[in-house]
Amino acid sequence: MRETNFIIENNARHLWHPMAHPAEMQANPPRIINSGEGVEIVDIHGKKVLDAVGGLWNVNLGYSCEPVKKAIRDQLDELPYYSTFRGTTNSPLIELSYELAEWFKPDGLSRSFFTSGGSDSVETCLRLARQFHKVNGQPERTKFVALKKGYHGTHFGGASVNGNQNFRRNYEPLLPGVIHLPAPFSYRNPFNTTDDAEITAAIGRLFEDEIAFQGADTIAALIVEPVLGAGGVIVPHETFLPLMREICDRHGILLIADEVITAFGRTGAWTGSRLWGVQPDMMSTAKAITNGYFPFGAVMISDKVAQVFESNKSAVGSIGHGYTYSGHPVGAAAALATLKETKRLNVAENAAARGEELLSGLKKLQDKHELIGDIRGKGLMCALELVSDRAKKSGAAKDVIQKVQDATYDAGVLVRTSGANVIMSPPLIVTAENVQTMLTALDAGLTAAGA
Repeated sequence: MRETNFIIENNARHLWHPMAHPAEMQANPPRIINSGEGVEIVDIHGKKVLDAVGGLWNVNLGYSCEPVKKAIRDQLDELPYYSTFRGTTNSPLIELSYELAEWFKPDGLSRSFFTSGGSDSVETCLRLARQFHKVNGQPERTKFVALKKGYHGTHFGGASVNGNQNFRRNYEPLLPGVIHLPAPFSYRNPFNTTDDAEITAAIGRLFEDEIAFQGADTIAALIVEPVLGAGGVIVPHETFLPLMREICDRHGILLIADEVITAFGRTGAWTGSRLWGVQPDMMSTAKAITNGYFPFGAVMISDKVAQVFESNKSAVGSIGHGYTYSGHPVGAAAALATLKETKRLNVAENAAARGEELLSGLKKLQDKHELIGDIRGKGLMCALELVSDRAKKSGAAKDVIQKVQDATYDAGVLVRTSGANVIMSPPLIVTAENVQTMLTALDAGLTAAGA
């Protein structure tokens, strides 16, 4: 690699960063992360900080998971790539499909379709949902229902079901036939209440009303995150997902759980669906499936959906969808090792315990800092929403939010900002001491921004 001065000089000069304005990145180049160890990362200047972002919700086992690194190295020597399009497959992938069927058995999911990441997994779910109804003799079921504030990746299908205008406005017109319901969000909602159960019931009524208006026989699927992530870590009432499941069942609508973030333990349960006692028809996964060490994803498919496809004998049941890197042998090997370590370390249990400590600490910070309007979290996914006026709930200014992030980093912890939200999603192996480090640094960041 070239010398440090060259790297710094060329930062953001020749590439555009995702989720950023190119001109802004050139004016304010991003931090250059050079190395990682455990739950910490080191920037190009040698500053070591605790990574409270967890890469991007995905480095659940930290940066020093040797079994996963070894699995990748060994598979590169054995078979670095081969296609899984019709006619060929590979041994690690076959083993992984078995292990995933065992892992997701409590969720009622027994088949897998492999992708290169989360957006691919969501796109696959949407396409398979439409195809399911065609195979099942209901070709007019093409529409999708989603939630405002929901995030489902950036492909055209995923962007169309996204519920945040930041990911939609500049790319419209998007996919027609998408209906958005309000998010189950007690802090901001159109129902003039903070009662989560009342909000759930109101969303259920709106869903029923849309079904009656659109026609149930035109709707393919409802797609939801069990806990909304990028939209601000919105935790629904415990009755929300069961109610959505019941409505879908009554009207023949598939339920897609987007668990790109929540699968594999982040909420304190092994899946977000399991957290709420619901079995989806399909589930999109990625991120933590390889601990972020290799781009990889998997769509998990229920017995009900599988039976319709596998009993079909016509061309309509043939899956004309897939990716060059679907089922990549190196990714499959990485996923096998990751699953084994994830289970051995019981990271879901640790996420639940450390998450309670983090949320409790954040509530104390809310009592101390007027800048915090709301605190939300489940397991090791937490957010604080910053406001300039608590009574009016007006979002904090962009420079204030940036000050919080910068001062928190100076105090030894990297957090993520999204709009007015400060989001934390650290590796699931963090200790109680790590949680305290996060809270202390965030306190320093909030103090600096409020000064």
